[in-house]
Amino acid sequence: MPEAEKKTAVIIGAGPAGLTAAFELLSRTGVVPVVLEQSNFIGGLSRTATYKGNRIDIGGHRFFSRSDRIMKWWLSVLPLQKLDGSPQSITYQQQSRDIAGSAEGPDPQTTDRTMLLRQRKSRIYFLRRFFDYPISLSLDTIRKLGLVRMTRIGFSYIRASLFPVRNERTLEQFFINRFGRALYRTFFKSYTEKVWGVPCDRISAAWGAQRIKGLSIMKAVAHGFRKVFGRKSSGIGQKGTETSLIEQFLYPKLGPGQMWEEVARQVEARSGPVLLEMDVTAVHLKGNRAVGVTAVNRQTGESRRFDADYVFSTMPIKDLYRAFDEPVPPRAREVAEGLVYRDFITVGMLVKKLKVSEAGAGKGSLIRDNWIYIQEPDVQLGRLQIFNNWSPWLVADPGTVWLGLEYFCNEGDDLWKLPDERMIALARAELARIGILEDADFLDAVVIRVPKTYPAYFGSYDSFPAIREHVDSIENLFLIGRNGMHRYNNQDHSMLTAITAVENIAAGRTDKANIWDVNTEQDYHEGKPQAAAAGPG
Repeated sequence: MPEAEKKTAVIIGAGPAGLTAAFELLSRTGVVPVVLEQSNFIGGLSRTATYKGNRIDIGGHRFFSRSDRIMKWWLSVLPLQKLDGSPQSITYQQQSRDIAGSAEGPDPQTTDRTMLLRQRKSRIYFLRRFFDYPISLSLDTIRKLGLVRMTRIGFSYIRASLFPVRNERTLEQFFINRFGRALYRTFFKSYTEKVWGVPCDRISAAWGAQRIKGLSIMKAVAHGFRKVFGRKSSGIGQKGTETSLIEQFLYPKLGPGQMWEEVARQVEARSGPVLLEMDVTAVHLKGNRAVGVTAVNRQTGESRRFDADYVFSTMPIKDLYRAFDEPVPPRAREVAEGLVYRDFITVGMLVKKLKVSEAGAGKGSLIRDNWIYIQEPDVQLGRLQIFNNWSPWLVADPGTVWLGLEYFCNEGDDLWKLPDERMIALARAELARIGILEDADFLDAVVIRVPKTYPAYFGSYDSFPAIREHVDSIENLFLIGRNGMHRYNNQDHSMLTAITAVENIAAGRTDKANIWDVNTEQDYHEGKPQAAAAGPG
């Protein structure tokens, strides 16, 4: 196509959705992408931060998808590591097969550009003890909870099964219907309210439908039996497994940001500029089209307009509406202003060792958890990551333990404004209080604040259709990704919204219903005849 005839897509945001859109446009269309990123890093919420050679995964990112397409996409960017020994059996697309030839993969000891195969272990920390996640009705669980509490849980679950809440509207009703009131109060209520800062009866049940993905007591029990008695798989592409029950996952050697830094490199190598520290100040509308974007370079203060044939937005919807330069429906603007976000603080903490150790592996051995849900009500700490167990290459000194302590807050509240040294002191004191760390073993720490991490399913969210009706009427504007769509997506879901939007452009499809219909709970409608022409329906 002659240069004068090439079309341009301006993509706001260099996270998984934005970079996937850029990559797919270059691969499948003649449209040239220009990516504008507000920050000075690649990857959005899937970035990898660094501190004195230690790498921090903001929020924890298991590379797993029910979509074959996404699994193959990831492995086309970062090939699977060399696996020693005889070919292993894997479960993929509900079929068993070996991985002959994997011994020819890159060796992570000598090559950085590789995807690791990692073991998943997540537990709940409650009553100063570890519990399986998800909860299993094992003798160990009964012993730790006590017979009286377990009896209440059992009868409560039976009652919920026989007399479920009809027309569930709140997250509390969602949990009770699946786990019973007693188990909900024991393991879900306080942690969820710690995360969101509001009672569960004020959060939409849509959050549970988006995140819990069909998990129930019966599925957890069945999984426990399979775990004990079934044949163990290596876990690549475990499409038939509930996400909360995944036992193995893929992970970039240098953290999730490595994936997106490599994608950005490939996009730029194909003449798709990725511009950092570009603060979008205006999205220009003309009739039912977006005709351009203006951004200010944070370093130089220079304002620059980018004309566009298409605009992809991953920026928070509240900010997008503030950037529109033409009048918009008052109701849509009102709803956009009322959308709520939950914000996030990570304390990266380097320690000599932990006070707790792996059962059966000897005193002082590092526990094998990727992350731990801190259910204890007497601390603000919500979740604890052990980066050594994500990838040993995240840790500069293998003789130390590198932790990520995760706190949930609202931008501007007392916790958010706490000076770094006081935030670190709080984190140290809380780990010591709950018996995970001896304070004398503390070495160093860093604080990272991440605004608008979690789009909330309260505030004006119930009126979100007013926004969708308006933005869908702007024929060449595509909202994709977690903040772009105000959905609590995993990165594979965000990627699929981008892929579907690009497919629509390639097919000349203007209706955007299939973008909104992408959901990680579904099988993405792969393999259906209409998928090739119109994308997932």
